[in-house]
Amino acid sequence: MSIIIFILTLAILVLVHEFGHFIAAKLQGVKVEEFGFGLPPRLFGIKKGETLYSINLLPFGGFVKLYGEEYHEIKNKSLSKRAFINKNGWQKTLIIIAGVIGNFILGWTLISFLFTQGVPVPGNKVKVESVVKSSPAQIAGIKENDVVLTFAGKKLNQADDLINLSKIYGGKPTTVVISRNNQEQTLEITPRKNPPSGQGPLGIVITSYEEKKYPWYQAPFFGLIESSKLTYDIAKELLKVLAQVVTFKKISADVAGPVGIARYAQSAIKFGKNAYLELIALLSLNLAIVNILPFPALDGGRLVFVVYEGITKKKINKNIEKYTNLIGLLILLSLAVVITIHDIINIYR
Repeated sequence: MSIIIFILTLAILVLVHEFGHFIAAKLQGVKVEEFGFGLPPRLFGIKKGETLYSINLLPFGGFVKLYGEEYHEIKNKSLSKRAFINKNGWQKTLIIIAGVIGNFILGWTLISFLFTQGVPVPGNKVKVESVVKSSPAQIAGIKENDVVLTFAGKKLNQADDLINLSKIYGGKPTTVVISRNNQEQTLEITPRKNPPSGQGPLGIVITSYEEKKYPWYQAPFFGLIESSKLTYDIAKELLKVLAQVVTFKKISADVAGPVGIARYAQSAIKFGKNAYLELIALLSLNLAIVNILPFPALDGGRLVFVVYEGITKKKINKNIEKYTNLIGLLILLSLAVVITIHDIINIYR
C-alpha cells in the first residue's frame, strides 16, 4: 500500500510539473523528444507523434527532453528553428519556469478546493475539545464543547490567555465562566501547580480555531493568498536550511525523501481525502521552490544560463554547460540516495 501511495503521490507532482514544461515548449514551437516519468534507465516507452512517453527505473522524478537543450545536441539543421537553444530569452524563460508555475497552480487549486470544504481559522473564543478524567476541569464540571468566557474575572480571546492564567493561579481556587448551549455558568476550579506531563494545570485540550467555509467563487481568491503565504514560508525555511548546511550548523528542519513522502502520504490518507490533498498541495509548493533554486540540473540552474546569455549576449561554452548539468544531476541523485537511506533508518528507529 505504501508503494502504491508513493507512486500515486509522486506521479501527480511530477506529471503536473513536467506537463507545464511540455505545454510551454509546444506553444513555443520546440520539439519535445521525450516525456519521461522517473529517471533512466528506461523500462519501456510508447511513441505518439514526435514524442516518446516513457517509464523509467529510478522513481525520483521525471523529465521532458527537448530538442536542442544544449548547443552540441543540434545535428539536424532543418530542425534548428525548433531547438530550445535557438529560442529567444523570453521563450526559454517561459519554458523553464512553466513546471514551477504548474506546481504552484496545483497547490493553489487544491488549497482553494479545501477552502470550500472547511478550514480551521483563528477565532476569538476558547473552546474545550476534550477533558481529562479526574482533572480539575472535570471536577469543576467543564465539558467537551464548552466555551470558556472568563478565568479569574479576566476575559479570554485566545487559548494562550487561558494557558497563561491557569499557570499563574496554580494551587489557588478561582472562578471560571463557561458558555454551554448558549447558557452561561460560573464554576469553581483550582488549577494544579505540578500537573502530570501533557495535561496542563486544568487537564483540558482547548483551541481558538473554528471551521470556516468559503463559497466556490471566493475560494480561489483566498486560496491564492494562502498559497502565496505558504510558498513564502517554505522558501524562507529552505534558505535557512541551506545556510545551516553551508555554515556546518545542525539542521533544524526535518528532511524527507521519497520513502519519507510515502510514509507521510499513508498517514495523511488515514485522516481522509482532505488531509491527503493538503499534503499534495504542500509538496507541490515545496517542489516549485526547490526546482527554482539556481543549482545545475534544476530549472533554476538552467535559468541562470539563460540570464547569463541575455546579459552578456554570448553563448555558453557547450562543454561547460554539458558537464555542469551532469555534475549537478549526479549530486542531486547522490543526495536523493542519502536522504532515502536516512528515511529507512528512521523507519527502523
